[in-house]
Amino acid sequence: MADRRKEELMKKRQKLEELRRAREERKKEKPEEPIDKPTTNPGNKKEELDKLLEQLLPKSESPAEVPPEEQPAKTTTTIPEESQPNNTNNGTALPIPTAPLSPSIQGTRFIPNFVTFDAVILDIPPKEIVFYNKEVQTKDTSFEPPPPSEDEIRAKIIKEFDEAEKERKAYEEEEKIKAEIEKKKEAKLWELSEEEKKIIFNLPEFKEFIDLSTKYVERAINENYDIFMDYKEGDNLDDDVDDGPRVKYLCSYLNDRWNKNRSVTDVNWSKKNPELFLASYNKNPYSVNDPDGIVCVWSLRLLDRPEFIFHSQSDVLTTMFSEFHPSYIIGGTYSGQILVWDMRSKVLPVFKTPLGAAGHTHPVYSMQMVGTQNAHNLITASTDGLVCSWQLDMMTQPQESLELVHSDHPKTEEVSVTTFGFQKNESTAFWVGTEEGNIYQANRFAHAGGKAGIN
Repeated sequence: MADRRKEELMKKRQKLEELRRAREERKKEKPEEPIDKPTTNPGNKKEELDKLLEQLLPKSESPAEVPPEEQPAKTTTTIPEESQPNNTNNGTALPIPTAPLSPSIQGTRFIPNFVTFDAVILDIPPKEIVFYNKEVQTKDTSFEPPPPSEDEIRAKIIKEFDEAEKERKAYEEEEKIKAEIEKKKEAKLWELSEEEKKIIFNLPEFKEFIDLSTKYVERAINENYDIFMDYKEGDNLDDDVDDGPRVKYLCSYLNDRWNKNRSVTDVNWSKKNPELFLASYNKNPYSVNDPDGIVCVWSLRLLDRPEFIFHSQSDVLTTMFSEFHPSYIIGGTYSGQILVWDMRSKVLPVFKTPLGAAGHTHPVYSMQMVGTQNAHNLITASTDGLVCSWQLDMMTQPQESLELVHSDHPKTEEVSVTTFGFQKNESTAFWVGTEEGNIYQANRFAHAGGKAGIN
């Protein structure tokens, strides 16, 4: 507060000095103008004004020494015209800043006049900035290309004609070149060398192609169909139908490579493909390197060779097509293993039972599939009287086992099963045939007070 007060006093002093200086300059510029003499007390001089200022603003008392709360508000005094010195030329009243009077100094206080006025509130809206997009008004046909002129049409027709002529000439040249190449090929045939022929003959793809294509040709040749039959003349009946034997020889199925010196152990037909049947064979004693047992799939329309050949490490004693898996072939072996081959795979079996106490350890001469499409089992029987039930997708161990025993037999209690069979739509009761020539009725499960086994 003290600093601000001091600054205000300094500004007022400077303003008084400027007014005093302006008055003297006006006095020098207009000396001829008469000076209005004051009517009262004209004896005041400049020194008296300075003394008055010194009394009002003593040098010893600075604004900083007066506490802020004791400093009164700023007042302005007006010196009347009579109190001005005699050497002044104008009689205007000057506002002189004065300090507050001490109690020892007698003076008059300036009382300001307060004036009421109505405040004018101006509500100026902000400047509105206008944005706009520049657009061009067009018609629907503005973007369409202009119609071609006559010269452009003429040039386009000439260009298309030239291109067609070039294409025609290029096609004629290409045909000439092809004709020349064909003439050269006919003139000189390309012959393979002996080494190239051997390489081609030994390729697996070539062998597979030859094998498949020759099968197709042989099937067509062996088809017994009279292409010269005349349907207008009616039935072609033989006169000697009732004479002689009712069974006659038609054909034989034998392959010297695989079937020579082997015995046929079983034959079975396919229910899905009636023209296919399979036969199982035992070992060939004169060929040590060949597999001990094989299974051949024959076709009525292919006489000289089998459609498929499958191998086994033991003699195959019985074989059959799976009723619910048309591509599966099942075989029972002399070692007691049950093998499953797939016609889509190679010559080795895809599933087989283990050799051990979990399955058969004696020869398996008979087997049969019982059940339905959704629930079926393979039933097998070996010569030691063991009957097992299998699932084709899990051949590691049988689902159930039953040992047939004849307690009243005078020599042995074992029932040596060589064949058995189930009735149609029957999966529990079955009949077995033994090596002694006896036939027994047996049950897989105990029911109606009877036990499982021979009844």
